[in-house]
Amino acid sequence: MIIALDGPAASGKGTLARRLAAHFGLPHLDTGLLYRATARAVLDAGERLDDERRAVEAARGLALTDFDEARLRGAEMGEAASVVAAIPAVREALADMQRAFARRPGGAVLDGRDIGTVICPEATAKIFVTASPETRARRRALELAGRGEKIDYNEVLADIRKRDARDSGRSSAPLVAAADAVVLDTTALDVEGALAAALRIVGARAGD
Repeated sequence: MIIALDGPAASGKGTLARRLAAHFGLPHLDTGLLYRATARAVLDAGERLDDERRAVEAARGLALTDFDEARLRGAEMGEAASVVAAIPAVREALADMQRAFARRPGGAVLDGRDIGTVICPEATAKIFVTASPETRARRRALELAGRGEKIDYNEVLADIRKRDARDSGRSSAPLVAAADAVVLDTTALDVEGALAAALRIVGARAGD
């Protein structure tokens, strides 16, 4: 069983994906970490994020064990990841790694921006997780503050809107709900409410 969760930044898809993976006993991949790790490698090499050749080299050099999440989280890396993710050749370089993870025996849970549309169009269940920009900005601000980062809500909201525009407007694999995805709006839901709704969706799609 493959469960695909897509959605914009801070919609809650990552938390939801982890909870679903734990519930079903499946491995989980936060595909956003692939783009964050690619961006981190480019920056560590002193190169520009929009240097396609360097970004593709970094993407091809990744392994799923490369993730030092402490260095990949935070507002700066989220923005950097959005820049490299807009490069079609980077997305192509990372696609096979994601597909191989999804096709493990028993299945997997993946969250990202194009899982249901590009990476796993054959997924058993596709959920497009969303929430209002204001709600997502509040969630992200709380998350960043919890890591000790200095945050300004208005700046976080502006960043959310900018990332939405970039992710939705890019030429390669734009952020969009798959035609057969179920949209789950988490604006008014807490984690448990979102999980209950997601479990109903997966159950219906899996025929349980």
